[in-house]
Amino acid sequence: MKADRYRFDGTRPCDLRALPCDGKQDDLDKKEILARTARNLQEMADLQDGLYADGREGIIFVLQALDAAGKDSTVKHVMGGLNPQGVQVTSFKQPCSEDLSHDYLWRIHKALPPRGSIAIFNRSYYEDVLVVQLHDLQNTYKLPPRTLEDGKKEFFKKRYRQIRHYEEYLYDNGYRIVKIFLHVSKEEQRKRFLDRIDNPAKNWKFSLSDVKERAHFEEYLSLYEEVINATATKESPWYALPADQKWYTRYLVSEIVVDTLRRSCHDYPKLRADARAELKDCRTRLEAEE
Repeated sequence: MKADRYRFDGTRPCDLRALPCDGKQDDLDKKEILARTARNLQEMADLQDGLYADGREGIIFVLQALDAAGKDSTVKHVMGGLNPQGVQVTSFKQPCSEDLSHDYLWRIHKALPPRGSIAIFNRSYYEDVLVVQLHDLQNTYKLPPRTLEDGKKEFFKKRYRQIRHYEEYLYDNGYRIVKIFLHVSKEEQRKRFLDRIDNPAKNWKFSLSDVKERAHFEEYLSLYEEVINATATKESPWYALPADQKWYTRYLVSEIVVDTLRRSCHDYPKLRADARAELKDCRTRLEAEE
């Protein structure tokens, strides 16, 4: 699948600046891509039904990106093809005081779906090694001195290890974690910010803080690259997808969702002999009513 080009599982380094932010290099036919997306959405729905009925495995899709990369629209246009009864979407905002009084994975663990279901994390625990690291927020937390005494670099190196171990723990307990970074260019982000300013219906999506964070665009890019390389594994891979063309991004995400569902347990339970006999008896009774 085309998304494989953007997959990172620890076997090769991720160089975000060498990766495209659009699909021009992928020889695209927009009409065909849209048709494939539609087919993927249908297959997603069918496979999800089996995942739910099977009930042995859960799936977590992590969406990370810089502002205006299209996380919300991806959830709406791609994940909207799934049955909402088997999906829970959690948008992780700035942690509240209760969150900060616990370890940084506490609120994440509370949001895990039951096996047989799908969770979509709009931002995630990765903010705790991205925003926190960029702005040195770890120094504002109520942590014992021993957790910070080895310095900033070692502090986040430990967090990378903790995240890898946490994802390994989840995988060993029946969860698949797929992490997606929407790779938007700085110029496209600028255009989308201007659109949010000019379009009254989108004003609510924009704030001055967006522009302030944009000043750190290159720093964030370097951090994302570091984080991807430190936490990409075969069992919990990263995808760094081009995000400048939303229709193509949505297609790539639909490919990833379908592929993940195909790999997951999605067999319909087989009835025991006595249960099959009951069904046969029920059929006989219903047919006798005619």
